[in-house]
Amino acid sequence: MKILFIQTGGTIDKDYPKPQMGYAFEIGEPAVERILHKVNPNFDYSVIQLMKKDSLDITNEDRAEIHEACLRADAEKIVITHGTDTMIQTAKELRNIRNKTIILTGATKPEKFTDSDASFNVGTAVGAVDVVDAGVYIAMNGRVLPWNKVKRNPKTGQFVQKL
Repeated sequence: MKILFIQTGGTIDKDYPKPQMGYAFEIGEPAVERILHKVNPNFDYSVIQLMKKDSLDITNEDRAEIHEACLRADAEKIVITHGTDTMIQTAKELRNIRNKTIILTGATKPEKFTDSDASFNVGTAVGAVDVVDAGVYIAMNGRVLPWNKVKRNPKTGQFVQKL
């Protein structure tokens, strides 16, 4: 199995700001590279840095670029790291891609934080990408759900199944 990881940004990839002139976090190198390095995975993978944006800044043009990257990819299994605020919106734009399994995941705290959910969510996505049918999914909070059967609970921030 080979998995293509696509970095789009979001909290999962946020890094501490520069030592001077900055309070906001910056999008750093792909967190998935650090996560996978720690666990010595038993599969081949590659990582591309497509963009480094907070998901609130991702535009329709950016979503078209993500769509095109997925279409062009040789890999049939793709994990996209993405900010949680607009993850479902991006997943919707990928819904027409056939014969590929695409899972979007992210984190509510940067991967560099010791109490981050990043490793758990990436692990959930990796575990699912090889067993779910082709399609587009969200892997967050220990659940893997089809993009059109997931919503975000506004009180808890968790991704839950639509009823």
